[in-house]
Amino acid sequence: MNKLLDLLCGLLSGVALFAIMALTFLDVLGRKFLSSSIPGSLELTELLMVIVIFAALPLVSRRGEHVEFDSLDPYLPMWLRRLQQVAVQLVCAAALLGLGWLMWQSGAEFGQTGETTAQLKIAKAPFVYGMGLLCALTGLVHVVLVFQKPHDRFEGDGAAL
Repeated sequence: MNKLLDLLCGLLSGVALFAIMALTFLDVLGRKFLSSSIPGSLELTELLMVIVIFAALPLVSRRGEHVEFDSLDPYLPMWLRRLQQVAVQLVCAAALLGLGWLMWQSGAEFGQTGETTAQLKIAKAPFVYGMGLLCALTGLVHVVLVFQKPHDRFEGDGAAL
């Protein structure tokens, strides 16, 4: 399951990031040599950034790469660190599942009203649905993390220097 998550979310995020890079490159070339930028390039970049951020979110959560304060962890007993991990993972799961549900509802509203971007008239609903789905997936990742042991990064691996 982890390999599938890495493949799908990593590919989606990577392709969107590459598209941002190519779009920016071509837009700058157009402005420099043709005195004309790509119409709607800002809107496209914004939509692609949504994909990069939300597609990477499940991967960041699964790998435990969020910013965290762990200076006191070496001094806490394992049972307290385990309790802390369960509480944090449950709060994150509830918040992300709730956010996913709210975004799904917003996507439905955008679909009903026909909400589009200002310049290119791209429908916003599919992007908001995708954000909701990826938030919910990240919430499920946090549910799975509830059942894993706390990491011992500070015990001899040199990562907490």
